[in-house]
Amino acid sequence: MPFRGVNLAAAEFGSALPGIDGADYGFPTNAEVDYFIGKGMNTFRIGFKWERIQPSAYAEFVPAYAAKLESIVAYATTHGATVILNPHNFARYYGIPVGSATVGNGVFADLWKRLALQFGANSHVMFNLVNEPNTMATEQWVGAANAAISAIRTAKAPNTIIVPGNAWTGAHSWNDSYYGTPNAVAMLDIADPNDNVLFEVHQYLDQTSGGVAPNCMSTTIGSERLAPFVQWLRAHGKKGFVGELAGGDNATCDAAVKDMLDYMMGASDVLVGWTYWAAGPRWNPDYIFSVEPKNGVDRPQLTRLQPYLF
Repeated sequence: MPFRGVNLAAAEFGSALPGIDGADYGFPTNAEVDYFIGKGMNTFRIGFKWERIQPSAYAEFVPAYAAKLESIVAYATTHGATVILNPHNFARYYGIPVGSATVGNGVFADLWKRLALQFGANSHVMFNLVNEPNTMATEQWVGAANAAISAIRTAKAPNTIIVPGNAWTGAHSWNDSYYGTPNAVAMLDIADPNDNVLFEVHQYLDQTSGGVAPNCMSTTIGSERLAPFVQWLRAHGKKGFVGELAGGDNATCDAAVKDMLDYMMGASDVLVGWTYWAAGPRWNPDYIFSVEPKNGVDRPQLTRLQPYLF
């Protein structure tokens, strides 16, 4: 399994727009990259806010914000890591879903055309179209995703594209229909002329799979919730990526995360990697899932990941 790492969050933090770097949000630092590479991680999923890099549809990128993103990407990739670029916008622009009458597919495609032109020459960058599409028809999301994929390839960027599922990207609900057409059906219409797409899921281990509580439902809940997605990948000859997973600091979650990691490693024929949630410079020190070091000390959650790192 070639890609194992962590989400470096914070450039997407805060509701203020454009916001102030260092106050409302903050980019990951070079020191954080060094720290996690030193722990054996080789992949960083870096979130950013679409409205900060491109405040108006079809507009040029904001130079200062784009430069900060470029800087951390360049540092990580020149130090041997892979960076996954992730507009952490839930398939929305100023709160309006992509593929809608107001935010048409062309608006979303333009964002990705510009990102492809800026980062496409870096073979260590992957393009993660958005974070957690939700509360929209799956067909609408697939249409927007295909428009973005087409724009990326038209810009001659060969990078791997990571396409998240609808309905908050949950593995456990991949076959469900409560949100309309299941991901298991609609995502088969994702089309890439380069055939270089990964399908992304997220999976938390609390009661709702929402990642809002430190408890885990059982010691095997992770493998149980991932199984339908893994079966779908194998049935359709697809490859997948687990973009977010986490568990609280307790014995049940220790066992549940181990079970989930063991299951993923055993499914490396179809799963190419994972990024743990989360680290980054602006988390509350008491955030239940943080693996950001606290007062210079490794977090317990990081310790349990280390047997699975490089």
